[in-house]
Amino acid sequence: MAIAAFFDIDGTIYREGLITEVFKKMVTHEIIGPEHWNNDVKYAYNAWDRRVGEYDDYLSRMIEIFKKATVGISSEHIDFIAKKVIEQKGERVYQFTRREIEKHQAAGHKVIAISGSPDALVKYMAEKYHFDDWRGTIYHTDANGIYTGEITPMWDSASKQKAMMELRDAYDLDLSECYSYGDTNGDLTMFKNTGHPHAINPTKELLDNIQKDPALMERIKVIVERKNVIYNIDIHHLDLL
Repeated sequence: MAIAAFFDIDGTIYREGLITEVFKKMVTHEIIGPEHWNNDVKYAYNAWDRRVGEYDDYLSRMIEIFKKATVGISSEHIDFIAKKVIEQKGERVYQFTRREIEKHQAAGHKVIAISGSPDALVKYMAEKYHFDDWRGTIYHTDANGIYTGEITPMWDSASKQKAMMELRDAYDLDLSECYSYGDTNGDLTMFKNTGHPHAINPTKELLDNIQKDPALMERIKVIVERKNVIYNIDIHHLDLL
């Protein structure tokens, strides 16, 4: 049986949220009006940026507004912007996860992205880092390639677990020997279903849920990267303030 490494992207590989970069370019390219950012997203972003709001709340808000803002827009526009974002921003990744990707590729493991970002973004990011496969949130289009507002999400635990099981069957994977990397609650089922889970700069909510699962606590690694220092945290002695 084969071994794979499953990677979330936003906050795990990429240092922020790729969907934010796409959203900003949609405004600067005048595909959507600035009111979508100023009225709908900016408050949640600023709250998180000042560390008085939750990252998950900001990301959820961003996803909801992105879904609404893209209705009626050609997928060709978003595909073009997604490609430009990865060309310009794709190197803004964590040292730790970059090294892990390289390590797994050198070992002959399948390297797979499972991300809540739009599928066009995930596609170009996966291609940049030579992933074997990928899954992202699908924004559905009509026969003319125009976004309808319907989506198939990939940011929640249930969706990621379903994708992982499909990939397990497709690649004949032994999940007990597989690796996973994520940073939010949406990645919890990836952790629970793999033998070597890694929480990368995890949210407090994620850490709380990990600490409620003794079996998961025994095998998970908690990695925090700040500036040019990488910390391997012992979750058994982690005192959350």
